Order: sequence, then structure tokens, then C-alpha cells
Amino acid sequence: MPRCFCCNRPIPPGDLAVRFPCPNCGKIIIWRCSTCRSLSRPYKCPVCGFAGP
Repeated sequence: MPRCFCCNRPIPPGDLAVRFPCPNCGKIIIWRCSTCRSLSRPYKCPVCGFAGP
């Protein structure tokens, strides 16, 4: 089960989460849960260190 990059909670099926490749390096898929998305919590790519809203 994927985990949110912001809060580290598991993302269950059906959650309004998003997944996208890192905007900087594209080497990793970043997952964000619906809660962190709505609160605009920051995330950080573990490969290149890119941080986003």
C-alpha cells in the first residue's frame, strides 16, 4: 500500500490521493493523501531533495 510523502500514513484504495513523478528529477513517484493536498502540506523528493507545496 502506498504511503503519503507528507504525513507517512498509508493511502487506502478509494482515497482521493494523487501520484505524480517528481517535478525535478522524475525518478520517483510522489504520493499525497487527500488531507495533505487540501492543507497544502509540503513534500520532499528523497532522491533529489526537491520540495513542493
